[in-house]
Amino acid sequence: MKANQNNIFPVFESILQRKDKEALLCQKSAVIWLTGLSGSGKTTIAIGLEQELNKKGILTQLLDGDNIRAGINNNLGFSEDDRVENIRRIAEVAKLFLNCGIVTICCFVSPTNEIRYQAKKIIGENDFFEVFINTPLEVCEKRDVKGLYKKARAGEIKDFTGINSPFEVPEKPFLEIKTNGMAIEHSVNEILRIVLPIIKPA
Repeated sequence: MKANQNNIFPVFESILQRKDKEALLCQKSAVIWLTGLSGSGKTTIAIGLEQELNKKGILTQLLDGDNIRAGINNNLGFSEDDRVENIRRIAEVAKLFLNCGIVTICCFVSPTNEIRYQAKKIIGENDFFEVFINTPLEVCEKRDVKGLYKKARAGEIKDFTGINSPFEVPEKPFLEIKTNGMAIEHSVNEILRIVLPIIKPA
C-alpha cells in the first residue's frame, strides 16, 4: 500500500548535508553508472575500478545487478514494469550513498534510454556519469559466464536483453569503453583517468 503523502514529513534540511560528508571524506561524491549487455564486463570492470579507487583513498560502494536482485529487489521479476521499478529503487539507493559523500559504482544492464534517463533524473544530471561498456553481442554470448544466453536461445528465459528484448545504445554517454580486445586493466584505467579529477580534485 502506498503511503499517504499527507502523513509524511521529511527532515532533509535538518540533517547534515552532502557537503559536510564530502568535507569529512575529502572527496566529491558521484554515481558512475555502467550499462551494457549481460556478459559485457560491467561487474569485472566495476570491481577493478573500486579496488583502484580504494587504493587512492576514495570511499566507494558498488551496486551490482545480481546482488541487488538477491536482496532489496528480490520481489521483482523481469517484466517491463518490474525492470523500471528495479532501476527506480537502485537509483534511490545510489542517491542515498551520493548524499553520504560516497562514490557509488552501479553496474546494471538498464537496457533503454528511457530507463537510464529515469535513473539520471532521480540521481541528478550533474552527479550521474553514464559509462557504456560496449561489447559486441557475439562476444558476450561467447563468454556466457552465467549460461544465460544459452537458456535464452533455448526459450528458457523470456525477454532476455540482446536476444528477444532490445538493448538501446546510449545516446550521449559520459564515456564509452569498447572492451573487445582490451584488457580489463586498460578499461579500468580509462574510466579512472576521466573520473578521478572529478571525485578527487587537486
